[in-house]
Order: sequence, then structure tokens, then C-alpha cells
Amino acid sequence: MKRLPGLDTEGLRSKLKLRALMSQRLLTSGILTGSLLLSSGSAITVRAEIPAQNQTQFTDPLDLSLTLSDRLTAVLPPVVGPLSPEQERKISQIIHDVYGFTSTPVLDGNRLNQAYGLIGAEQHLMRYPGDIVANMAPGRGAWGYFAYSKSQLTPDLIEKEKYYVAVQTLYLSDWTTRLSYLRDWYKFRKVVVVNPNNGRTVVAVVADSGPAAWTGKHFGGSPEVMTELRLDVGKQKGPVILFFVDDPEDRVPLGPVEYNLEKLQKV
Repeated sequence: MKRLPGLDTEGLRSKLKLRALMSQRLLTSGILTGSLLLSSGSAITVRAEIPAQNQTQFTDPLDLSLTLSDRLTAVLPPVVGPLSPEQERKISQIIHDVYGFTSTPVLDGNRLNQAYGLIGAEQHLMRYPGDIVANMAPGRGAWGYFAYSKSQLTPDLIEKEKYYVAVQTLYLSDWTTRLSYLRDWYKFRKVVVVNPNNGRTVVAVVADSGPAAWTGKHFGGSPEVMTELRLDVGKQKGPVILFFVDDPEDRVPLGPVEYNLEKLQKV
């Protein structure tokens, strides 16, 4: 099995086994289901939940990650760069086979200039005027505040800032000519980010633009995204696949992917 340099397989196994145990406990306790009450007293359902019934349907995240990594290794080019239509098709199929949801480099006729590129660490974005958290960027993201005030910051928006990516919309050939449409289309667009070295996968949303081309990077990831991808140490940079998630019914939750959605939602 080919691996890019620097992959600590034993460390990965230990961490993923621990996460598998934690995830099983979460599913058993039903933490991922139910509804939340806003300060106004009205009930809202948490977006894109994973059913907690029948944990026998839960698959070991270690198996999923290693299976994904093994299959992607056979498809990806030897160096980071453009993918052929056939490679893109195969990657979409592999992600669906392993995780049970649909992703694609082209959605609604839109695509980024790069689907297989380098991601680097980003800071937290300001969620509302006056927001202060550790490791925060000095300014707002490309789409401004997530909420106009702290009282308007919903659980959904908290998750979106937590699991966000930056993509190079500014380098799209039609960005200026179709600015009004593309700005709205990309805002909070759901994507899946895969580290092919270890199979670690995160579902996130687009919430910022960048990084600049001179950095040599094609995407940016929030602190939580980089942690889940195991790219939060050293240079905090590495190769990833970034596809759009085709999820019109909003079934795929944000955060680490450690399940097969089709199996979970059949129970």
C-alpha cells in the first residue's frame, strides 16, 4: 500500500480506535438526535442528524478510513495536480461506496479550478460583531459575519464556523462576470475534504475565500478541520481532495465522517 511520507500508521490506528469508541458511545446515548431550544423558546431540529438507533449498523471508523485511503491511492496521480474526468468519476464512486453519500467536483455546473490540492491551516472567523475566541483571524471572512449579534448565533451557524474551508473563488474565470450568482452559490456550500494519506474525512462549508496563489496552497481549513484531517501539526499543510456534497435534503452533517450514511439511515 503506497503512502506519502510522514504517515504514522500505528499512531493513526490508536487515535481512530479511541474515536471509534467515543463515537459509539455518542450514538448509544442519542447525543446526535433530538432538538435544541433557542433563547426565544421555539424548538428547532438540529440540521443533518445521524440516527442513533441500532448501533450494530455502525462501522469501525478505522476500517472506513483505511479502506478509503487504500482505494484512493490506486486512483490518484503521483503528485498533487489536476484530475482527469475518469479519476474524478472513480473518486466520487469510492467516497460513495465507503461513506454512503454523493460528492462531485462539479455541481450545478460549477467547479473549482482544483479538486485535488494542498490545504493549509486557517484561523477561526469572527461569527458576530465583538466575537472573541482563541486563534481568531483579525477580520471577517469573505461572506462577512455569520450572525448580526451573539443572540442570533444558532447552533447551525456555530457548526458552520467550526467546520469551514476557504476556497479560491477569486481565481474562477467567471467570478467577476457572474459575481452575484456565484457569491450566493458558494456561501456555506457543503463540501467533503479527504486526506488521502490516512483516509480522514470531514464535511465542511465554504465560508472564506483564499488562500492566495503565491502561497502554493489551494484550500484553507479551520482549526477543527485541520485537526480532524490530522494536518494540525508541523507545517499544517498537506494534500486533500475537495468535492462538493450533493445533499439537497441536508442529510449529511458537518464534521468528521466516521459512518456509512446509507447504512445508518436504513435502520
